[in-house]
Amino acid sequence: MASSDKKYATLVSNTLLFALSNFSSKLLSFFIRPYLSYALDSPDVMGVSSLLQQATNLLIPVVSLGVSYAVIRFGLDKAVRKASVFVNGGVSILLGFALLVLAMPLVRLIPNAADYLPWLYLCVLASCLRTLCTQFIRARMINRLVAVDGVLTTAALLAYYLIFLSWLDLGAAGFLLANACADLTSMVFVFLAGGCWRYCDPRAFDRPLWGEMLRYCLPMIPASISFWIINASDMFFVQAMCEDYGGRSGNYWVGLLSAGYFLPQIITIVGGIFYEAWQLSAVTEEQEREVFFSKIFRVYASGMFCCVAGVILFCRPMMHLFKAEYYDGWTFVPFLTLCSMCTCLNQFLNSVYVVYKRSTGSLMTMLAGAVLNILLNGAFILLWGPWGVTPASFLSLLLVFLLRAWSTRGLLRIDFHAGWLALNLALILAEIWCLMGLENWVLPVAALTAVVCVLNVREVLSLAQKLLGRFLPRKGKAK
Repeated sequence: MASSDKKYATLVSNTLLFALSNFSSKLLSFFIRPYLSYALDSPDVMGVSSLLQQATNLLIPVVSLGVSYAVIRFGLDKAVRKASVFVNGGVSILLGFALLVLAMPLVRLIPNAADYLPWLYLCVLASCLRTLCTQFIRARMINRLVAVDGVLTTAALLAYYLIFLSWLDLGAAGFLLANACADLTSMVFVFLAGGCWRYCDPRAFDRPLWGEMLRYCLPMIPASISFWIINASDMFFVQAMCEDYGGRSGNYWVGLLSAGYFLPQIITIVGGIFYEAWQLSAVTEEQEREVFFSKIFRVYASGMFCCVAGVILFCRPMMHLFKAEYYDGWTFVPFLTLCSMCTCLNQFLNSVYVVYKRSTGSLMTMLAGAVLNILLNGAFILLWGPWGVTPASFLSLLLVFLLRAWSTRGLLRIDFHAGWLALNLALILAEIWCLMGLENWVLPVAALTAVVCVLNVREVLSLAQKLLGRFLPRKGKAK
């Protein structure tokens, strides 16, 4: 295979490896949320659990000092000592957790946090340690172990849910405890199976390298908080502003919004599998980067648009997997699906900042999106109630995408095919309008889904044919 095409084959090979190896774990994680609708007593309890989970997601990048980004980026550099990267990462997390302990009076001000403080802290620490170990083995290119860990973690999470929710009936506390135990199980497994213990040498602490890592990852903290504002603060806005809306509590609407994330998770799963492989190729493949990024972006976005159209088509019947009280959660799905797609595409563009170690670009773009999200959340909730947060998040993430598409030009020129992107987005928005506004929505939504798929499937097939064409002639010659 020519060297110019080998990079595509490597990316596809790694993506397939992660997809096949993670299939069972992703399938399990996909059905965990419907299970939670039965394991937790009501949408109100689901709402409290979701708010606590988002609180941990807010604290994790602060406690870890964003070091997970630096672990994989510096760990991929061949000239950097691996033990120093791992030890420096561990020191950062311990320092951050110590600061979190000192900040306990502030943490108690987070809604619902005061009643679940020990479990919240355990969740944060367990997640940080697990991420350190998993990012470190990714940096060492132990991809099969990453895949095995994904299966183990999801199976462990389901087992802990069964113990703490279905058996012991601990409610929101059991939800947090199950997540913490699953992360600790994963951390211990990866630490031992991945040989991370061999790199636990305090003498490997490298102060100059630590300074470089912190300079790279500290801007990621406000960037991560900004990402959290766009993606997770919706729940806190809904809880605060929708109390007694329609005669329901704010926690009830948070529970429905949380259920609405179920189907968009398909987009997140597809994007996550791809990005695990992509972040390795983005850093290590140095030849013809602009062509490589442009081609992969077109194929990736094509696949995303097809998935988005399909999720919107099936969102109403699929919500029957939940308890009946959660069915109306489908109304949150269409724009949440667009949010998931924008998040995946923004993550792709963030890889440009990662390659060139320009983390401030990630910070400034996410900060702009976060400010817009705060403004739109308040305005749209007043106009449309709890459903207003989903278009607010979509517009904020769209702004992030546009800013990154513009700002990365100075680093790497990617051909985005703006007209093609605008056409796809217009078709998806038309599909959403038909779903939400028409009584007989099935045929027009199905027709628009078919148009989107026909418009985009060629890009995915062309790359597949290109790769197959490299292998099939060789097999013919061997005969």
